[in-house]
Amino acid sequence: MSDNELLLEVEDLHVEFRTSDGVANVLNGVGYAVHAGETLAVLGESGSGKSVTAQTVMGILDVPPGVITAGAVRWRGEDLLTASEDRRREVRGSEIAMIFQDALSALNPVFTVGFQIEEQLRVRLGMSKKDARKRAVELLDIVRIPAAERRIRDYPHQFSGGMRQRAMIAMSLALDPDLLIADEPTTALDVTVQAQIMDLLGEIQAERKMGLVLITHDLGVVAEVADRIAVMYAGRIVEQADAAELFRAPAHPYTAALMDSLPRLDLKGQTLETIKGLPPSLLDIPPGCPFHPRCKRAEAKCSAEVPPQHAIGFGRTSACHFAEEVVSSRGSL
Repeated sequence: MSDNELLLEVEDLHVEFRTSDGVANVLNGVGYAVHAGETLAVLGESGSGKSVTAQTVMGILDVPPGVITAGAVRWRGEDLLTASEDRRREVRGSEIAMIFQDALSALNPVFTVGFQIEEQLRVRLGMSKKDARKRAVELLDIVRIPAAERRIRDYPHQFSGGMRQRAMIAMSLALDPDLLIADEPTTALDVTVQAQIMDLLGEIQAERKMGLVLITHDLGVVAEVADRIAVMYAGRIVEQADAAELFRAPAHPYTAALMDSLPRLDLKGQTLETIKGLPPSLLDIPPGCPFHPRCKRAEAKCSAEVPPQHAIGFGRTSACHFAEEVVSSRGSL
């Protein structure tokens, strides 16, 4: 794998969920790209479409109710959405792997952790039982699970939350993928364990030159590890930029509002900013910009016209009618 190779390209992806309550427009033209060795953070509130995008990329979207109505998911130039299921199975795990949000639910409670790692090594790589066990122990060592030779015989409920997440990382690395999708990998973990997990992912990524898609709503984690950031709202990507540029001066009011809601040491004693209202129902997304009912900058055109993706400098976009003004107002920060 060459440095900076384009691995994944998601283009104009549309997904809807057809339910008894109506059609929910879950993804509305999502697009992003990931290169070898790059960390792309996908940021947004719950329900913004982050995990559904990842499930579509992996080919594990529940159909029904999910229906892919448009778009492409290109893996090294090959559109996986039009590929055969056999080809999708070849890619899944061995070329693109995923760490799921809830490790306790993702791991099978009736099999040992070792068996679950070994199984894919035997089935996918044809390893003998002895070699698969040896490799599984090595993988648990890589993710720093103490006494790996003994713990490999334990069941998921015998692991702590942080150890279960490490076991999930070991499983995802078993087939040596080139791209890793981490869906909220530090959810429900304490701050110290969160830092350990993110440090571990960073070290593994640097060593293997993997691409990493980090799905999160934690701006603190994003600031530490991301090269690029894609901000999602109501099934759309509203802003994409290099991490440093986005934190210096966001180009979308939603991104700016997220940053303003973070506690800051220099604002001690002041009221913490909040984003008024709630994200829209995906069954009834408002016309125009979906953020306009909550936006302090909203004008009449915001409720009438869907803002296009504005290019703001090299490799940076914002889906806001007033993107340049937003950047200018924050540029001194």
